[in-house]
Amino acid sequence: MFDFDKRIELPHKENDVLAVGELLIDMISVDYDGDFAGKTFNKFFGGAPSNIAMNITKLGGHSIVASAVGQDGLGRYLINHLKEAGMDANYIQEVDCATSMVLVTKSKRSPSPIFYRDADMYLSYTPELEQALMTSNIMHFSCWPISRVPVRQTIEKLIDLAKKERKLICFDPNYHPMIWKKGEDGVAYIKSLIEKVDIIKPSEDDAERLFGKDTYDNHIAQFLRLGAKLVIMTLGKDGAIVSNGKETITLKSLATDVIDTTGAGDAFWSGFYTAIVKGYTIREALNLGSAVSAYKLKHEGAVVELPKLPVIKQVYGI
Repeated sequence: MFDFDKRIELPHKENDVLAVGELLIDMISVDYDGDFAGKTFNKFFGGAPSNIAMNITKLGGHSIVASAVGQDGLGRYLINHLKEAGMDANYIQEVDCATSMVLVTKSKRSPSPIFYRDADMYLSYTPELEQALMTSNIMHFSCWPISRVPVRQTIEKLIDLAKKERKLICFDPNYHPMIWKKGEDGVAYIKSLIEKVDIIKPSEDDAERLFGKDTYDNHIAQFLRLGAKLVIMTLGKDGAIVSNGKETITLKSLATDVIDTTGAGDAFWSGFYTAIVKGYTIREALNLGSAVSAYKLKHEGAVVELPKLPVIKQVYGI
């Protein structure tokens, strides 16, 4: 069980977090418009695992992103963006497919996405990727890579190795039916994986998509029954509810100014992970995750210029 007032003891490793999944282009509307009626969209570096890896590095941690992009101009743009930010791009595989893209309306609530997927589905399990996991303490993945074959098989192999090597396995169950192959029961597959996961962070929307309408407490209980050891349910402007199965705590939102919600959940993960590897208790790490998310909400785009974690701590009085 994860004790809220204790640290997660991690061995010394070369890398803190291996974030595996999609690296893609976010095209975000200039106007606040849920119906995509606007004519102008801006290009941003995107993909939840890559956002998390970038943010961790900015906050003062060490992170690797593993993904696949196309052998095209957008793929080169993403790889160059990583390199310019001082990130290791050696685990970005270039495949003979178009770079994946998401069209998003700028929003102060939950953004409305349209998905265009190709290259991200073809991340292969390689000796280099295996070595990246072996030299990391935490493996992070989301629904994107497990929603399609062949990348799903890569994730399954990584999870099995991570379990064997006692890595911390963390899962963002950001289920959306549009990213799954038509006719496939993605919900059932996600539920089957949860027993292998240590920490899971659903949003209230994720939980409802997986379990139907219910109370927050009942949703959290469902994740715990399926095998998760720590459940962090984020509730947007209402903060978060967190349970380890024996104790449940609530976190108030620290956001005071919301410009764009894109990447807010990724920012939470980033602050939480960085705090964990820096030796903070789980309770402190949760509060720092909330603070990093609040800081991100004041800016447009999924990845913003973040200060180091001690500055975030000072700004939000944590």
